Amino acid sequence: MKFLSTAVLLLSAQFLFGQGTLADYTRAQNLKKQLTNKIENLPGQFYWNDKGDLFWYDRNTLQGKEYILVNPQAKTKEQLFDLTKVFSLVDEKLGKKIENRVISNDQIKLLDEDQVSLDIAGYLWIWNRGSSQLSQGAASRNKDRNTRYWGQREQGNAYREVESPDKKHVAFIRNNNVFLAKKGNTNEARQITFDGNTANYYSNDIQWAPDSRKLATVKTQKIEIRQLTLIESSPKDQLQPKIQTRDYVKPGDELAQKLPILYDLEKDRLSVFDAALIPNQFYLSDLSWRDDSRAFTFEYNKRGHQVYGVMQMDANSGTSSFLIQEQNKTFIDYSGKKYREDLADGKEIVWTSERDGWNHLYLYDGITGKIKNQITTGNWVVRKVVHVDTEKRTVIFEGSGMNAAEDPYLVHYYAIGLDGKGLKLLTEENANHQAFFNKDYSQFVDTYSRVDQPPISVLRDKNGRLIMELEKTNSSLLETAGWRAPEVFKAKGRDGATDIWGIIIRPTNFDPAKSYPVIEYIYAGPHSSFVPKSFYSNPSGMYELSELGFIVVQIDGMGTSNRSKAFHDVCWKNLKDAGFPDRIAWMQAASKQYKYMDIGRVGIYGTSAGGQSSTGALLFHPEFYKVGVSSCGCHDNRMDKIWWNEQWMGWPVGPEYAASSNIENAAKLEGNLLLIVGELDDNVDPSSTFQLVDALIKARKNHDFIMVPGMGHSSGGDYGERKRRDYFVKHLLGVDPPAWNQY
Repeated sequence: MKFLSTAVLLLSAQFLFGQGTLADYTRAQNLKKQLTNKIENLPGQFYWNDKGDLFWYDRNTLQGKEYILVNPQAKTKEQLFDLTKVFSLVDEKLGKKIENRVISNDQIKLLDEDQVSLDIAGYLWIWNRGSSQLSQGAASRNKDRNTRYWGQREQGNAYREVESPDKKHVAFIRNNNVFLAKKGNTNEARQITFDGNTANYYSNDIQWAPDSRKLATVKTQKIEIRQLTLIESSPKDQLQPKIQTRDYVKPGDELAQKLPILYDLEKDRLSVFDAALIPNQFYLSDLSWRDDSRAFTFEYNKRGHQVYGVMQMDANSGTSSFLIQEQNKTFIDYSGKKYREDLADGKEIVWTSERDGWNHLYLYDGITGKIKNQITTGNWVVRKVVHVDTEKRTVIFEGSGMNAAEDPYLVHYYAIGLDGKGLKLLTEENANHQAFFNKDYSQFVDTYSRVDQPPISVLRDKNGRLIMELEKTNSSLLETAGWRAPEVFKAKGRDGATDIWGIIIRPTNFDPAKSYPVIEYIYAGPHSSFVPKSFYSNPSGMYELSELGFIVVQIDGMGTSNRSKAFHDVCWKNLKDAGFPDRIAWMQAASKQYKYMDIGRVGIYGTSAGGQSSTGALLFHPEFYKVGVSSCGCHDNRMDKIWWNEQWMGWPVGPEYAASSNIENAAKLEGNLLLIVGELDDNVDPSSTFQLVDALIKARKNHDFIMVPGMGHSSGGDYGERKRRDYFVKHLLGVDPPAWNQY
């Protein structure tokens, strides 16, 4: 009876407020087109020439894309070339009309102030700006496309001769061991290792010392690689289905262990790295020699990601040691925050660490391995190192959170001395900045915006002083079309003290007198933060969803990156948390301020890690989240790729994995859940979704499921998007959506 009453109220609300109607669907369907090319003078990417005294960029105008050349010294802006005229001349010279009349930025190269190289229709053309003439050059090289699968593993013991720098010797692998020979005389090769076999072989990635007197490689344990099996049900070239396989290592799987070795040709001495220093490897990086041949280094990531080291092997003594040893009780964010720059052939090392609770830069003595000084410090984070100037002993970097009055995620640019002195802000405006530096870092283009402020582009000198204004974007046509900027909203998180930041998106026909269900778009992967900070007219398609009669929000809760280490550590061995206590508190605070936000009707959707979290919302917080749509979700972290999941869930695989598993907790489902998966998803094993469906069936839990033939890792494409919209309209607004052929 209670359910019936709720349904009646929902239908009544729909009748009164007209949300989820055919008109709303039609408007949502047309919104993307209406928002396209409605921003005047929107700058794209900026490209400096090799010399660093000129640059060009593309910009969108109401008439289409334009290309602009800038001379900083003369402070001039001119058209780089007329694309329409260029294609007309190409047609004339080739004697046929080119069908694809679009050129991407990587097909354009600025040669000098008068000449531009354009890669069009398989040829390199030179456009002369002064004479407006086009000359045909050589055939363009086919761009090599890396089609290698991201998870592919290769055994590195095939025969390959590696020449010494002085070109006198070659080294190679034969019968799983290292051999050395004079160049051109491999028949008289000398064997220098004897313990290699098919199970433990020496790698053909042989690294010669610059002095040609020593070489190094690694002895590698061979392991069996888990195979991901996919069924392509509807191939284009045949009737019968196909089976596809991929190398796919999962949490807990065995990993190859490597042992570096060093061979001294003159002393005929083989040295082996101390294995006790590098146990239980997640990986070892490639070996890298010092320029003076005194030693080689590599990086060691211990499984569990709580120990990370820069290792060194002395070429004279053969001794093994840590140069830098990073340790943490939770995890070291090696995949997102690690930075290393060796200065003066390793005499000093610039290194990042979160050891003081924030991501900062440190200067190490590269000989002794001792810290010389901390370069940056404070309750803010270094986001990225842009450039280290060894002569001036300065660092240019991206940072965020330094200004307490700003959104702590906004990126600014700074310069500081390697001694930690002279910190200088290069970008003052309260906005998210993106810089494009010239070759010698004496100038940079700064494009800055916020989600509620269109981009502005300017040219600055190395100290951040304004040289010239470039573009000021006009968004008035967007606003005329009914578009309203997302609202940046902050509220206290679960601890009542930490600010949680997000955005609120409203439909173009927003009426504060109406009541709107709330839909959260979630991606809570700990590898970054995800709420957009720069200007976009339709971030992640959230406006189109909102147009159906919803308030759509996106939030960065605890457990995501780019704040303090304590903020980030919430995710450790606890991915089911996904910042939900913070997200719920944020929406509760927003609904108190905006009474039209009905948090009694909350939906959530996401893809990949967001697919895991959107399902987890209904399992672990059913009192708040009522409807979920999950695409290609990692529903059990034991089923997904090793690097991402062991990074946050730890090693060995313990009970925390089951505790965070949607599959193990499927019986807790309340509310309405739609699962979408692509049958050829080789990012997240689609069996993760299939096993969740199996668990829901066994638990007698009602749910909906779509498998998209031929689709990989995605949100479901256009079909999935339509089903997602319909699902929210039906279960949050309480009405049947219109037939697809009506809009």
